[in-house]
Amino acid sequence: MKEILVAKSAGFCFGVSRSVDMAEKLLAEQGKACSLGPIIHNEDVVAELERRGLRVISSPEEVREGERVMIRAHGAAPAVYEELERRGALVTDATCPKVKMIHRIVSEAAREGRFVIVIGMRDHPEVEAICGWCGEHVVLENPSETSRWMDENPDFCDKMITIVVQTTQTSGNFTECCEKLKKRCTNLKISDTICLATSTRQEEAKALSSQCGAMVVIGGKHSANSLHLAEICSASCPVVQFIERSDELDLNALRNIDLVGVTAGASTPAWIIKEVRNKMSDEIKIEESAVEAVEKEQSFDEMLEETLKPIYNGDKVSGVVVAITATEVSIDLGTKYSGFIPTTEFTEDGSKIEDAVKLGDVIEAIVVRVNDVEGTAQLSKKRLDAVKVWDAVEQAVESGEIIEGVVTETNKGGVVVSYKGVRVFVPASQTDLPREADLSELVKKTVRLKLTEVNKARKRVVGSIRRVAQAERRAATEAIWNEIEVGKKYHGTVKSLTSYGAFVDIGGIDGMVHVSELSWNRIRQPSEVVSVGDEIDVYVISFDKEKRKISLGHKDPESNPWTVFTNRYAVGDVASVTIVKLMEFGAFATVVPGVDGLIHISQIANRRIDKPGDVLTVGDVVEAKITAIDEEKHKVSLSIRALSAPAPAAPAEEQPAEEESGEDAMVYELSAEGEATGEAPVEVDEE
Repeated sequence: MKEILVAKSAGFCFGVSRSVDMAEKLLAEQGKACSLGPIIHNEDVVAELERRGLRVISSPEEVREGERVMIRAHGAAPAVYEELERRGALVTDATCPKVKMIHRIVSEAAREGRFVIVIGMRDHPEVEAICGWCGEHVVLENPSETSRWMDENPDFCDKMITIVVQTTQTSGNFTECCEKLKKRCTNLKISDTICLATSTRQEEAKALSSQCGAMVVIGGKHSANSLHLAEICSASCPVVQFIERSDELDLNALRNIDLVGVTAGASTPAWIIKEVRNKMSDEIKIEESAVEAVEKEQSFDEMLEETLKPIYNGDKVSGVVVAITATEVSIDLGTKYSGFIPTTEFTEDGSKIEDAVKLGDVIEAIVVRVNDVEGTAQLSKKRLDAVKVWDAVEQAVESGEIIEGVVTETNKGGVVVSYKGVRVFVPASQTDLPREADLSELVKKTVRLKLTEVNKARKRVVGSIRRVAQAERRAATEAIWNEIEVGKKYHGTVKSLTSYGAFVDIGGIDGMVHVSELSWNRIRQPSEVVSVGDEIDVYVISFDKEKRKISLGHKDPESNPWTVFTNRYAVGDVASVTIVKLMEFGAFATVVPGVDGLIHISQIANRRIDKPGDVLTVGDVVEAKITAIDEEKHKVSLSIRALSAPAPAAPAEEQPAEEESGEDAMVYELSAEGEATGEAPVEVDEE
């Protein structure tokens, strides 16, 4: 064994890490609690939490009244929550957000009358919990079982079917099962609910096992995702050890293998991974030391010679502070030379010498000048510090580590960042600001950057803020995709506006708020509500992981105009309304902001009118009666006429006998509301 490679994504996933953190916080606050099943599939972590007061129970019946109960990341069925509530338990829900999303999908399917197929291990607690949220359903573990189920249940192939998958399943198994179902089922709705972290871990394990002579998979024997990792590694690697902890590691089986890979399941804590790696590393060191010569003990003569060895300008030396005066600090170097450092090197920042250095302190310094006659050596701690800084700069370039510095100034091509007193030039293109942005806005700000180039001789260092920002955005993006769920709220920043909506940054990912989701009022342009740079609260309406698209909403559901209207008014109520639009068939009036009602032309006046404009004008405020409410279509019918007194009958005019026309009078029957019924005229005898 010559080299060890550890997968980057090995260990706790978001859901497991979240549940363990919640358990630790709960125990810190409450002292004691219980969990419905082991928090994670790792005996060491469970034992440690149990030692700290977390009792593991297997069913709600074991809960004591008033006891605090944790629902683990796998989730629980609705019946479990009901039983816990009945027993008076206080519930802390640590269900993984990804699992909760599956619960919502299958619950919706049940309401729609859809049959649910769950791809996963039927005895796994996550799958058992999912089934509790389903209506009619079946659990299928693999492609062969899927084919057999379809053969035995041909009638189901014509049903509406929703497919979900256990979060820790392999994508290969899920894909094969879906392909078989697609061939025979005509109404499928497939949701790929495999956790992104699980997919990443599996892809890394596949790639790593293909290049290593042996693989060590660390995880609980009952952990589904760990078992799948072992299966994936076994397909590409001839030697695979599936262990829970370091004492199970068989080093003899790995001794003659040059390259060994290590990965771990989502329930494996970092300290176990480190323990396994250290044990393997110790084996490598033992092998290396076996071929090295045994170190010779230094004789008294050799030690004496060491003390008499001369030192030279530029040497790096170390010694103990033996005296402090007003002008210098004396250093015992363990040689024939007595070293000293001017006190000004310790007090340049205004500090007192007694606060900066004390007797017995070990000081490292550079030899500045040697006086062989007097046997003294002037030293400089400041110069060595500068050398160390440049060493740190060179190391930072090689390792790619992220450092922090303060922007001190701008220049022609970019900005200057101070890092431990070293000037680092950051080109404008690497500042992570837009091309047209003013670089001076960065001055005096602390920034995170990577050093990309160093020339110690020319004292030139180049760095990049953009590389760090991009990496952090990618990490934030993955974190959001791991946690995102419909209805989740975010505080974001408006990045850009289009004619159809606003794009909002919710922490590394841009989601789109359609213009119709910006306000309950009618608006034509997003700019009527928001501007670029505004910070707003949004919530997730829908998302597509594959297409990396997120639809967001900004309207507050509690201020829904229709809800405001229905809470305030009912059929028969009278409201003050504002006329907003006149049409040939009637007038539209605002009842509450965002809800308009129609006053039909026949309901405007208690007499016949030719057009609404004969009586009403836009902007008029009138009293109207609510005569009908259509809840489904959100429509309101209003009537002014219902509040008016009936029109008085017109007095009959007496005509002089000489002016009588002799023509028959035309009379129309009127309805109770005073409208002509449209009946044929009735002839009336003049006598």
